[in-house]
Amino acid sequence: MKPAPFVRHVPRTLQQALALLSQLAGQDGRILAGGQSLVPIMAFRLAKPAHLIDINEIEGLDRLESDGQTLTICARVRHAAFHVPVVDNPLARLLSHVARHIAHYPIRMRGTFCGSLAHADPASEWCLTAATLDAVMVAKSQRGTREIAAADFFQGIMSTALAEDELLAEVRLPLLAADAKFGFNEFNRRAGDFAIASALVTYRIVDGKITQARIGVGGAEAAPRRMTEAEAALNGEVPGDAAFRAAALAASAAVDPLEDHQTDAAYRRDLVRAMVRRALEQSSL
Repeated sequence: MKPAPFVRHVPRTLQQALALLSQLAGQDGRILAGGQSLVPIMAFRLAKPAHLIDINEIEGLDRLESDGQTLTICARVRHAAFHVPVVDNPLARLLSHVARHIAHYPIRMRGTFCGSLAHADPASEWCLTAATLDAVMVAKSQRGTREIAAADFFQGIMSTALAEDELLAEVRLPLLAADAKFGFNEFNRRAGDFAIASALVTYRIVDGKITQARIGVGGAEAAPRRMTEAEAALNGEVPGDAAFRAAALAASAAVDPLEDHQTDAAYRRDLVRAMVRRALEQSSL
């Protein structure tokens, strides 16, 4: 199929883009950056925006930089930017590892980090990353700028706290401690397919015991989130099979799994247990 008719607008500045969004949001105006989520659903006419505001000509929205405390990722930064570590920090290595699991290479060359978060697919690897690491989303509109915590940003399946006239201009991820460990694992039926369940973990080891544990689960619920019950099971424990098993079981018990015609709740719950445990095992290698 082909998309329904639409008008494409090409602003040259962020201010022009925000003015267009303010004017056209009520007419189902949409932001176009990478288009790797929006364009396919337009082709199937599952979405019929009358206006597309193409931000690819706006200077500065491809900015990717660190101030030593956080990594700032602006609206036009592509998935492929993370194929190699972008800063000297475990966060950069984590992002490179996760990026290789996103869809397929051509999609990573065009799709954007911020676009993935704004789309808010529960299976998105970047949404899971943002939720696990407590990212801060920076939304801009003609009304001003506001910062939204990841815990408040994701509100359900493809639903966020963004107002219709707001652009997700940048995302800020806190850098990890130099000795931080991480692991990521996801399950999909074919390479490049959406994950049925995924897990991301980070922690430090101090005096032989785990501290500052973060365990996030994606794909299994309506939105990715941190599993505080699993983190509590891990903190203060000696890293190893017993601690990893306990954390995985805690995550499995805490999850409220989605169901569909192929995947029932019990199966997804068991996948969460397996993904958390494998991510933790990977982190200790």
